[in-house]
Amino acid sequence: MRETTGLLDQIRHHKKLSIAVNENCAIPLPEDVLEKLFNPHRLSFYYLMYVDQGTATFKADLQEITLTDGQLVFGLPNQIFTNMPFNPDDQHYAVSFDENTLALLPHAYSFLVNPFGSNTVSFDAESKIRVKGLFSTLFKLLHSPGKQRNADIILAHMHALLTEINSAYQQQGYPDSVSNAKLSKYVAFKLAVETHLTEQQDVHTIADTLAMTTSNLYSVVKEFSGFSPKEWITHRLMQEAQRKLHYSPVPVKELAYDLGFNDPDYFSRLFKKSTGKSVSAFLEDLRDLSSK
Repeated sequence: MRETTGLLDQIRHHKKLSIAVNENCAIPLPEDVLEKLFNPHRLSFYYLMYVDQGTATFKADLQEITLTDGQLVFGLPNQIFTNMPFNPDDQHYAVSFDENTLALLPHAYSFLVNPFGSNTVSFDAESKIRVKGLFSTLFKLLHSPGKQRNADIILAHMHALLTEINSAYQQQGYPDSVSNAKLSKYVAFKLAVETHLTEQQDVHTIADTLAMTTSNLYSVVKEFSGFSPKEWITHRLMQEAQRKLHYSPVPVKELAYDLGFNDPDYFSRLFKKSTGKSVSAFLEDLRDLSSK
């Protein structure tokens, strides 16, 4: 497992903003950076890849993703991500940015919380044109000869791009009949879980924090995810357990305690129920993959 902390600072394209934008790999990356990206790595920043023409393949938290024309994949901090080599004839754009850059933008973008658990976004014919134009403009702003562009101009175009992506993500995630209020509550639930993940807050506490009844919270979470709130929290903890094992194999007891479990045996049972494998079998599979 490769560590990417500090990687964005190596490849950033602006003096004041931690952001990198590439078009068809026109800006070569150092070999040591490529070596990390083409192997499983734990993201320490946000990553967007848009395919204008061609195909591209990635893995996000062990799931293989293949993009075609007009599709985008995004990776979030702490996700286990793997890039695959690109076809030189394909046309694509990549943007990487950190939490500090995101904090400078005027709004929150729900897709960066990934409420629907999908790392891909598809665009209709009109939005494809706009999205490609925004990626292309960002690339030109960062790489045109002469004085580097003002950060506010870069941020304005980033906001427009993330808004386009956010809109397309929401449209593919739920029908028009679903209210934004429900989506906002679901996103707030996910944020509450993420913020206190290893504390394992009970559902009643989270519902109180969100000014909801437990039955209303159950209804919202079930509608968007197919899980009850308790099942969703368990699923997220097991996903984090797999990420931690990818990053640094640790004894079951240590892993259980790190994730807020007081009973390692109970954690082991949950892990096997969720993944279909014991922790030891999961680690053995990881070793087999790394030796190939």
